[in-house]
Amino acid sequence: MNNLYLVTDLALGGELFDRICKKGSYTEQDAANIIRTVCDVVAYLHDNGVVHRDLKPENLLFRAADEDSDLLVADFGLSRIIDSEKFEVLTTTCGTPGYMAPEIFKRTGHGKPVDMWAVGVITYFLLCGYTPFEGENSIEDMNAITNADYHFYEEDWSEISDKGIQSKRYSADIISIYADNIAKKFIQRCLTVDPQQRISAHQALLHPWLRLYTKIQQQQEQDLLPNVRRNFNARRTFKKAVDLIRLSYQLHHKRLMSTTEKTRATSDEVEKAAKDIKPVNEGIEQVLNPAL
Repeated sequence: MNNLYLVTDLALGGELFDRICKKGSYTEQDAANIIRTVCDVVAYLHDNGVVHRDLKPENLLFRAADEDSDLLVADFGLSRIIDSEKFEVLTTTCGTPGYMAPEIFKRTGHGKPVDMWAVGVITYFLLCGYTPFEGENSIEDMNAITNADYHFYEEDWSEISDKGIQSKRYSADIISIYADNIAKKFIQRCLTVDPQQRISAHQALLHPWLRLYTKIQQQQEQDLLPNVRRNFNARRTFKKAVDLIRLSYQLHHKRLMSTTEKTRATSDEVEKAAKDIKPVNEGIEQVLNPAL
């Protein structure tokens, strides 16, 4: 009998978003550094033929509580090893709906690009506090995802990469290449419906938002934490309210069904009992078996 032993890192530093909410401040550069780390991990996984398939903030954990602790990717329960030489594709529907790529919903076969779609969703979330695909129901979510139907709302995105990269270390022509909205452009490259056109992990590491924005100290960079925390808490409260309404409806429906079943059972019992009664006169017979 062969045994398989799994040795994993112990992550005691908590989830990524919990750490962010506890920080005194949180900037776009902080978000870029986080995503760069995630892309480093994804590139390593993909180089070794592994697709994670369930990347999301809840699966990004810190090794320790220290400020400079390593960020770890956790939960490989849905991951798969792909044999690239055989051009293997996966067809199982899996993952967390809000972070699943279009090809998973379409069941057209998927592979490594699904992880970079999830990176795009995570990046969007880290910069504004909510995910790009939040419909009123799962059907709306699926339609939005399969068509990459999302928006950068002005009230939350007007200050994101609004001034591009500013540094005296780079010439004006280089800076002009990495102009405004580079974070949005990075997200758009990740949230590309066609997996063949979607940015890869290695390409992402060369994108200006990760290659330069993480290294250059930005001047007077805006603290995103108040807005991110407010949006996250508002949607969490709304979701709890919706869940409560759904639970209330389900309980009411169950009680109604239970009452209906009891009424039906009582009627059946009465009918059965009525059949067992032998009428003593014609009047009683007419009551128990009325003419149609």
